[in-house]
Amino acid sequence: HSYKPSEIQKWLDANLLKVGKPGRYVGGEYNQVVKPWGAVTTHVALAFPDIYDLGSPNLGLAILYDILNQRSDVAAERVYSPWSDMEALMRQDDLPLYSLETKHPINDFEILGITLPYETLFTNALNLLDLAKIHLRTRERTAEDPLVIAGGHATSNPEPMADFIDAFAIGDGEDLMIDIVNVYQAWKTQGLTRVDLLKKLSAIPDVYVPSLYSPVYFSDGRIQSITPLDESVPSTILRRITPKLPPPPTHFIVPNIDVVHNRVAIEIMRGCTRGCRFCHAGFYNRPVRERSVEEIVNGIEEALKNTGFEEIALLSLSSSDYTHIMELVDSLGERFAGKHVSISVPSLRIETLSIDLLEKLKGSRHSGFTLAPEAATEAMRYTINKPISQEDLLTTVREIYRRGWPSVKLYFMIGHPYETLEDVQAIINLCQAAVQEGRKTLGGRASLHAGISTFVPKPHTPFQWVPMDSLDQIREKQGMLRSQLRGPGLKMTWTDPQETLLEAWLSRGDRRLGDVILKAWQTGAKFDAWQDQFNFEIWEKAFTAVGIDPYFYSHRQREEDEVFPWDIIDTGVRTAYLRRQYQQSIDRVFQPDCRDKCLACGIVTAYKPLRQGLAQDVWQCPGDEPTQITGEGV
Repeated sequence: HSYKPSEIQKWLDANLLKVGKPGRYVGGEYNQVVKPWGAVTTHVALAFPDIYDLGSPNLGLAILYDILNQRSDVAAERVYSPWSDMEALMRQDDLPLYSLETKHPINDFEILGITLPYETLFTNALNLLDLAKIHLRTRERTAEDPLVIAGGHATSNPEPMADFIDAFAIGDGEDLMIDIVNVYQAWKTQGLTRVDLLKKLSAIPDVYVPSLYSPVYFSDGRIQSITPLDESVPSTILRRITPKLPPPPTHFIVPNIDVVHNRVAIEIMRGCTRGCRFCHAGFYNRPVRERSVEEIVNGIEEALKNTGFEEIALLSLSSSDYTHIMELVDSLGERFAGKHVSISVPSLRIETLSIDLLEKLKGSRHSGFTLAPEAATEAMRYTINKPISQEDLLTTVREIYRRGWPSVKLYFMIGHPYETLEDVQAIINLCQAAVQEGRKTLGGRASLHAGISTFVPKPHTPFQWVPMDSLDQIREKQGMLRSQLRGPGLKMTWTDPQETLLEAWLSRGDRRLGDVILKAWQTGAKFDAWQDQFNFEIWEKAFTAVGIDPYFYSHRQREEDEVFPWDIIDTGVRTAYLRRQYQQSIDRVFQPDCRDKCLACGIVTAYKPLRQGLAQDVWQCPGDEPTQITGEGV
């Protein structure tokens, strides 16, 4: 049965009281955009493959929703994954997945755009396609099916999902999504085949169409090459970089129910210059681009007026590295004084977190501060390129407590390359010393929360060549921490090591993992990012059924010249530069912030055409052509 929007609405009226949180499924929120279906040329469904509570505040989708709906010929609508109770009812009555705005089935849309910010959404993406009654594999789709595209950080290695996605949008999506829509509209008027559409999309330099490429493997399972099947398609895909961030969205949708973040979120800066060697986002999002203080403040004021939210989040990878952070906080304090608005500044660097900034934020409704030392010994800090002294950390923590904040959260990572048990013991000692600083000032009110994650060697980073810790090693280190990080004022949370393994396999895998992901979904894998839904045994059985050893992807030292699945994506950062950084991690050599000294990573050369005619500070990149830079490795 092909449901019409009126029939879907009738079904909702009859069934919504049978599920928890029916507000997830009704739409009609303040600031949603509804256009008459027949008045636009192209309908785009924007999907976050998890529940409304998580997807509604997603800034990436909010940006695309705003940009697409500014066009009179395009309607962008939203769709999220239903929770299990709603899904069961939908499957019982064969109700297709639908958009929140107009209740049209998703397979009525011309384009379905799926955001994949992390790998544990892969099975949810398949489930979403199935609920939308769209063929799972791209090779099974016809011209009548929506074009299925995907973007997000987890697509920096697109190969594991290559069987299911028609085209990947690689890099910044603001302009790229418009280019994709334009190509689609031109194709639609020409009456060509779906293969013709895919070839036309592949002509966009930042779009990867996996069906136009074929991986070739050595007998031992390593990749020999990913070969274009048509001479017209490029050998590598250059990541799209937006040289100047567009105006921020100011008409955020006000959700029907309480979601993870009810706030105005504004990206003050994109990219990072610190060069932490484990950090995928830091290398993948180069170079730094900053918004002006005036644009940020005016955007926030407009957004608060349009939403009624009472919290502002200043987002970036390293908010206190924003060049004008003090001026920004001053301006926000002046503009919103007495209006009961709180300011959240995540991602504060210990070495740049000034006491002045703490004082300026004191009037905001902060209950605590989060800092990320990542490691607790000098050797580990130099390995990962984050040299923060224990003295500096304790001084910062002391000043936070002295100014009345009762809670500090410290993020650490275990499993770094070359880590010893002594390095893990140092995390315990440092946390104990830090909470004691608080108890000297605040007594029993002082608390410290240690968040312990586990290292995964991510694509496009200097550590992409290294193996990760074994399950036994992770459990031994976590056991040490759990047994000793306890006592008055101390709390510890950690990552399930099996979840870490799955993240490693999916982020480092090749195209052969498509069969594994499909098998896992068919046998019940879903909501893998949820601890109470994650089932590691399903994944183990899926790998066995397909005949693939998952540890081939996670626990093997890579050769210097090995071809990675993600080498099809050119981020603009030279492989030689990443390799040099990897060697310096072994030698425990610290590399400075590249705002202070250009290290010739290659980003300037790769994007010189985009940079021509732009002011130097648009990119916040101090270097010029690498051939003009003297120094090691150039």
